[in-house]
Amino acid sequence: MVQMMIEIPEGALASLRKDPEAFVKELRLAAAIKWYEIGDVSQSRGAEIAGVSRQEFLSALGRYRVSPFQYTPEEILEEAGRG
Repeated sequence: MVQMMIEIPEGALASLRKDPEAFVKELRLAAAIKWYEIGDVSQSRGAEIAGVSRQEFLSALGRYRVSPFQYTPEEILEEAGRG
């Protein structure tokens, strides 16, 4: 496990209505979801980064309106033999 330290303005925590621990948890989840969305990590790696189960990660994808599928419409058509 790697431990990092980042500095966040106090106002950021207040505006998000989060205590430092909740903020770190949300930050890890948001980063993992974004990295998943752009195809940098898999669902299982995203869940690991976020510190949640894969099921919880999939649920969070829905809350953040991110598709659990990493295929473009073109790739889907190609797989279906229509591309």
